[in-house]
Amino acid sequence: MTENRSLPRIGVLAIQGDYAAHAAALADAGADPLEVRQPDQLKGLAGLILPGGESTTILKFLDKLNFFEILQEFCSVNPVFGTCAGAILLAREVRNPAQRSLGVLDAVVERNAYGRQVDSSILTAETALPGGPLEMVFIRAPRIVNTGSTVKVLAVRDGSPVLVRQGSVLAATFHPELSPDRRVHQLFVQIVNAAHSQKAHELEVRF
Repeated sequence: MTENRSLPRIGVLAIQGDYAAHAAALADAGADPLEVRQPDQLKGLAGLILPGGESTTILKFLDKLNFFEILQEFCSVNPVFGTCAGAILLAREVRNPAQRSLGVLDAVVERNAYGRQVDSSILTAETALPGGPLEMVFIRAPRIVNTGSTVKVLAVRDGSPVLVRQGSVLAATFHPELSPDRRVHQLFVQIVNAAHSQKAHELEVRF
């Protein structure tokens, strides 16, 4: 994709999952996307999306590339958005079974909570986002079973959070990249822009 420095440069971890669809959604939402496959590609990014896929497989690739600790450091200081497996990776605790995670979102996530691939579904429901009901595509979705006091719930399914935000961290247990509605990606671009403005203001105050 052509680089556009007038737009926020947001990466999409391109190890597994539909990262191309995320990149297209980011472009529609007003960002300049970059598919990230190596740790050095994180340099200069304003934010990052961790797509779906299989979280244990993603972890194996991260370990193979010596990427895990670098990714953890990036996600601890920059805006990050995890969808499905990406949300699992962001959590402070993972269950069913337990596995390592980045620990930047104060939430407990249970893997494969809604059944197998054949139990995937599409739900349209009201959320905290403006603009009416939102289509949510669930594919072997995890369940957020617990959230900390600073985590804001933006959407629920059967009483469980499916879209949450904690500061500059956004997580969804569904796949917004598979729907034509771009409001979730637009929200993340807004989060990235706000974080960039805050950093610029802090530099001005410091100097």
